[in-house]
Amino acid sequence: MKIYDELTARGLIAQVTDEKEIRELIDNGKATFYIGFDPTADSLHVGHFMALCLMKRLQEAGNRPIALLGGGTGMVGDPSGRSDMRQMMTVETIQHNCDCFKKQMSRFIDFSEGKALMVNNADWLLNLNYVDFLREIGPHFSVNRMLTAECYKQRMEKGLSFLEFNYMLMQSYDFYELYLRYGCNMQFGGDDQWSNMLGGTELIRRKLGKDAYAMTITLLLNSEGKKMGKTQSGAVWLDPDKTSPFDFYQYWRNIADADVLKCLRMLTFLPLEQIDEMDKWEGSQLNRAKEILAYELTALVHGEDEAKKAEGAAKALFVSGGKTDDMPTTAVPKADMEAGKDILSLLVETKLAPTRSEARRLVQQGGVTVNDVKVTDVYKTFTADDLDEDGALIIRKGKKVYHKVKCED
Repeated sequence: MKIYDELTARGLIAQVTDEKEIRELIDNGKATFYIGFDPTADSLHVGHFMALCLMKRLQEAGNRPIALLGGGTGMVGDPSGRSDMRQMMTVETIQHNCDCFKKQMSRFIDFSEGKALMVNNADWLLNLNYVDFLREIGPHFSVNRMLTAECYKQRMEKGLSFLEFNYMLMQSYDFYELYLRYGCNMQFGGDDQWSNMLGGTELIRRKLGKDAYAMTITLLLNSEGKKMGKTQSGAVWLDPDKTSPFDFYQYWRNIADADVLKCLRMLTFLPLEQIDEMDKWEGSQLNRAKEILAYELTALVHGEDEAKKAEGAAKALFVSGGKTDDMPTTAVPKADMEAGKDILSLLVETKLAPTRSEARRLVQQGGVTVNDVKVTDVYKTFTADDLDEDGALIIRKGKKVYHKVKCED
């Protein structure tokens, strides 16, 4: 099966500008394509995961990826899919986030010997002269047409700043620059980027008289139509310090039955024939499919060793009720534990809850146990006397999320 047909069979393709040409380019390894990543945090998250997997698939089919870091566009912020304006970041924060992205991307994409490029749009956007940019690029964009774009329409009622209104021009200019510098003939992105991507293909056609192409990939939504990759504690990150390999594994292990086959097709590199066989699975067999999904994705992001540890820890939790060395662990100074730690502080420090108010809600709803005893008092305090025989507190949130608190001198 050629790569275009495989992407179709996996349910990855949402919209294309020219199916025949795009099929020809990527099936024959003739595409130099880019995907943009704005550095809005110091780690990539599950929302970026499918884009990275797509880059890997296309590279393995002989095409050349360009990972575009948004050091310039990150100064403005993309209004797509947002109800309010992003918080403005400093130049230093943006650079730090770009550096973090670089390390994580290298797990997915082979940047050796010109097989892929990593570039930063700050290199051209931050040096632009405003009046020159308006004269060169502005005439090629219709405000009337821009206002029909979904990313702008959603924001018109609540307010769209002129800052964000420029984002489409900046992203379009990126495509134009990448075409000139590297012969980049294709852009891929999430389906919410369609209007911005069309702006780039149109700008290249108007300025250079050349054809360039765009393809959007299906957004990763669950069976309820909500974006996947969010938990009560926030985003599911690719950085092991922000989301541990165990928690990453557990996120995929615990997805709904209705989502597991779709995620196997869209996110893993397992053969489609193997996944199609799982279509017949029912009941407890679906739990096995979830274990396969969780293992494959954890191995992709964190490596085989961490995936095996996470798998072993998850099985040990099921069998032994939470006593395992591979469980995510937070160390607490012995002096603090002897003085006493209240349950709300412990939930926040272990990142089982993002805030004290959320921790309070969890306790009040009966969703927290410590060393197999349900905690219902939001003022409950634990001391060194409460540690188990291994010198730990085992906190469980809900039925499946475990965390160990250990004392350290």
